[in-house]
Amino acid sequence: MSPSPFLTPDPKIEAATRAKGEQLFALMDKQPPPALFSKKGAYARLMEWSMKDPAFKTQLFRFVDVLPSLQSSGEIVRHLQEYLGDKAVELNPALKAGLAASSFAPALVATPVKAQIVDMAGQFVAGETGDDLIKQIKKNTKLGLATTIDLLGETVVNDAEADVFLRRNIEVLDSVSKFYAKETEPCASDIGPNGVALPRLNLSVKVSALTPDVHPADPENSIAALKERLRPILRRATEVGALINFDMESYKLKDLTLQLFKSIFEEPEFAQKPAIGIAIQAYLRDCEKDLRELVAWARARNRPLNVRLVKGAYWDYETIIAQQRDWPIPVWQKKPESDANYEKLSVFLLENADIVTANFASHNVRTVAHVIAQAERLGVHPKAYEFQALYGMADELKISLLQMGHRVREYCPVGELLPGMAYLVRRLLENTSNEGFLRIKNMGEATTAKLLDNPVNAIAAAPEPLAQKPHAAGIFVNAANTDYTLAANRDKQRAALKNYSAQLGKKWPLIINGKKISDREFIASVNPANPKQIIGSWARATIADADAAVATSVAAFPKWRATPVDDRAKLLERVADLMESRRLELNALLILEAGKPWVEADGDISEAIDFCRFYAVEMRKLAKPVVTQPVPGERCVQSWTPRGVGVAIAPWNFPMAILTGLVVAPLVAGNCVIIKPAEQTTVIGATLMEILVEAGAPAGVVNFLPGFGEDIGAHLVGHKQVDFVGFTGSRAVGCKIWETAGKTQPGQQNLKKVVCEMGGKNALIIDNDADLDEAIPAALYSAFGFAGQKCSALSRLIVLDEVYDHFTERFLMACEAMPIGDPSLPGTVIGPVIDEDAKKKIVGIIEQGKKEAKLAFQGKAPTEGYFVPATVFTNAKSDHAIAREEIFGPVIAILRAKNLDEAFAMVNGSDYALTGGLFSRSPKALARAEQELLVGNLYLNRGITGAIVERHPFGGFKMSGGGTKAGGKGYLENFLFPRVIVENVMRRGFTPPAE
Repeated sequence: MSPSPFLTPDPKIEAATRAKGEQLFALMDKQPPPALFSKKGAYARLMEWSMKDPAFKTQLFRFVDVLPSLQSSGEIVRHLQEYLGDKAVELNPALKAGLAASSFAPALVATPVKAQIVDMAGQFVAGETGDDLIKQIKKNTKLGLATTIDLLGETVVNDAEADVFLRRNIEVLDSVSKFYAKETEPCASDIGPNGVALPRLNLSVKVSALTPDVHPADPENSIAALKERLRPILRRATEVGALINFDMESYKLKDLTLQLFKSIFEEPEFAQKPAIGIAIQAYLRDCEKDLRELVAWARARNRPLNVRLVKGAYWDYETIIAQQRDWPIPVWQKKPESDANYEKLSVFLLENADIVTANFASHNVRTVAHVIAQAERLGVHPKAYEFQALYGMADELKISLLQMGHRVREYCPVGELLPGMAYLVRRLLENTSNEGFLRIKNMGEATTAKLLDNPVNAIAAAPEPLAQKPHAAGIFVNAANTDYTLAANRDKQRAALKNYSAQLGKKWPLIINGKKISDREFIASVNPANPKQIIGSWARATIADADAAVATSVAAFPKWRATPVDDRAKLLERVADLMESRRLELNALLILEAGKPWVEADGDISEAIDFCRFYAVEMRKLAKPVVTQPVPGERCVQSWTPRGVGVAIAPWNFPMAILTGLVVAPLVAGNCVIIKPAEQTTVIGATLMEILVEAGAPAGVVNFLPGFGEDIGAHLVGHKQVDFVGFTGSRAVGCKIWETAGKTQPGQQNLKKVVCEMGGKNALIIDNDADLDEAIPAALYSAFGFAGQKCSALSRLIVLDEVYDHFTERFLMACEAMPIGDPSLPGTVIGPVIDEDAKKKIVGIIEQGKKEAKLAFQGKAPTEGYFVPATVFTNAKSDHAIAREEIFGPVIAILRAKNLDEAFAMVNGSDYALTGGLFSRSPKALARAEQELLVGNLYLNRGITGAIVERHPFGGFKMSGGGTKAGGKGYLENFLFPRVIVENVMRRGFTPPAE
């Protein structure tokens, strides 16, 4: 049994903690009950329902979240009815008549509802303006409370929004410092040990609100951009004697925030001033390591700092994201573990009180009492540390701590109430958490003794509601992508790129019947970001080679067909394992030959691995005969048999993933496959063949035939001994393949099966109530990720009239923040297009678009390489070529729609039906989309790219393809013939017992 990572309970400390806790509870009981948990009014009903009814809590919080975006009374009433229904009447009985008459006078309902939510937001937000803030500081000063200021504002999506946030910070520093200059008397909590005055002006800043140029996988450039915004704040803070505290946000920004903090305060200008602090989240498993390194950094530079120790506010988010990505969950999974870790880290901070001023941010009386007990044990002066609590919460605890002689600081969010709803929702979630201390204490659900118990004692019995569980054997599990927010992974990828770049120029032969054929013309494959760099050369196959490959495949088919399914499945699993072991090398190849940015290349390899493992699992299932209908005296089963010989014709945009899927699906089904990779990414195809051979693919079962589509590709499609074609590519080529395959030739044994996936003209609808903070980043990446070279890429943004101007303005400004350049650099989002022909075609489409619509944005692109800048057209119409034809580049058209009816008609009016999506916070609109938006993959409130094997089987219909679903449960059946076996098992009136 491994030792506990937490403190071993000490009887003396436990006794002292209990005594302090009981003293606190006694003082708290003398205070007025907190408004949030009062026994009357709407708040009480809200909190009571939310705690008892998780479904209601979800709907309530979603309504609160959407309210700021609702511009009319009618919209408020509609959403109120959709989210809360009859509960809205119970919440406010006066609404009953109003809801019934809402179609006639919606303002009668909307006005009090909006006012009530604004009033609720006022419980947690100290004010909207600078004047409101000054009033709150005055109130706090009279009570003896110090103040720390938090300007409401989450992620910014463009430079203009970041500029506004920067100005707000400067303005707050100016206005509050002027107030303090007039009101010179500090409050009790502004005085440290030995009567030393502390910085009274205390401002928290969020990294995500400073600049849109934050990319966790590219911390170097992100930090450079962040420093540009931070320096003016730090300079003003130095001038006015303020303390600047870095808030901590989601885990993906944690390392970047710590690196930024250390880096900027190592600059000579800020090495000693201003006073500084940073938040550390105790619910993170690696929190102790970070904290120890931070204190060591402070000691090495003799730089005093404040550390705000918090539990953490993103527990559910971090857990779910980690589960989705199959990454280690970064947070402790049991609530008592976070509490126990907090106590351990509290002791460490107190032990370092000579260099660190600890800010203990907690509403938990046990946590607070433990800090006091440990501080007394260590002889730390009560004024050498402070307690912090949120505005509008735990008021009775704040006052009680002041009465006990401790310093207390109130964390005061300031900003517009309705736009600050994200903050409000987070606070509501904290208050209604099933294990939240405030809830348990104020609802009388536990005794004082229980509330003061050591959290270590509760760990064993605590539930793990969302913990990762071991994967069962034989069950498909998606490969985890590389987490490039981790410095070690970035270093490994850089090394892999360097190593692969040093080995370029290899010649790749044909492989037919296991033999390498090199006496052919060799074609160079180049780096689209740097066409002078040759990645490798490949031997160009001839028509005779194509015939030889077919003949070899026909000869190898009977033996491979008879190979046990489990052996075929194990071959795929070995391929997957080899890919996983070579992941970073393969990523490097995709970055160099296909121009894929790091994250896109890594996702491509994950998908290839997933195809191998998923189809292995699915084929084992299909190998088991299925009883069609139990009937006495007959054995009736269905089984499958492979089709024969096929050709896999793959595209260049997912050069490993799609090619692998087109090869291994028919292969595991017992077919022989001829690999015909895209000309632009043939080295990747040759590497796949190398892996297949290493994994044990028999000679002749898989043949590697690089060449040009117009000669050997067309010849193979029309070959009478080719039984099926797997194709992904353009509409023109796909339709030609479909036509050619439909012509039956003399001597042809099977009707050719065509598994055909073509392109799209994919649309995303932005509803009037959409969350634009989520919709804009999703739309940007869907349109411009990998330079828009995905068949699923966003090409049409359909924005409803009411929100069109606001959305378009923010979107266009956000386009500036999309990094374009060399994909070998980790922060690149927009790399090159694949070749010169593609560049010319896209540029031609852009020129055509200028004649139809308004060129609203065009970025800058490198002059070397095949780069096309991000391009956005507005005032586009459905009949414009820019909104009708597939582009396959970083170009998007924005269309205006009057309502959802018109928007849905625009989506469905396309020739294509591949991907599409809707951002809306209306349950009815989302339900309509499910029924009415006719696309193969529909995405609601998320980006429309990034399909994952099994989770999102991929493929469309109309001119997007034949309706097949790669990575889906029925996909293998495309490469098999169904067979039914019927046996009479009755003999003289008797049947076997099993029958």
